[in-house]
Amino acid sequence: EVQLVESGGGLVQPGGSLRLSCAASGFTFSSSGMSWGRQAPGKGLKWVADIHSGGMIAYAEAVKGRFTISRDDAKRTLYLQMNSLKPEDTAVYYCARLGAWASRGQGTQVTVSS
Repeated sequence: EVQLVESGGGLVQPGGSLRLSCAASGFTFSSSGMSWGRQAPGKGLKWVADIHSGGMIAYAEAVKGRFTISRDDAKRTLYLQMNSLKPEDTAVYYCARLGAWASRGQGTQVTVSS
């Protein structure tokens, strides 16, 4: 059974940083592309970043230059380093296997507010 558990969210002031983690189990993590997405209040799920098993990375324009996706295959963990946070980054953040949003984790809340 695929299990994804996100953590690391919280309340942060504008300009601050957070690092999200996603612990994975139930599938071959090292050979799986992974994604981060987010859902703001009252909005649909939006893609944030991808990292493929071969290392190729892509970001949404809204986060490019501020967020960094990475992975530790030995720990079966996906990360999202978020810097220069803005109020519009407020959302529930989810991780998922590439293209498999239906089986995403439970999410972690990120709130950017002064």
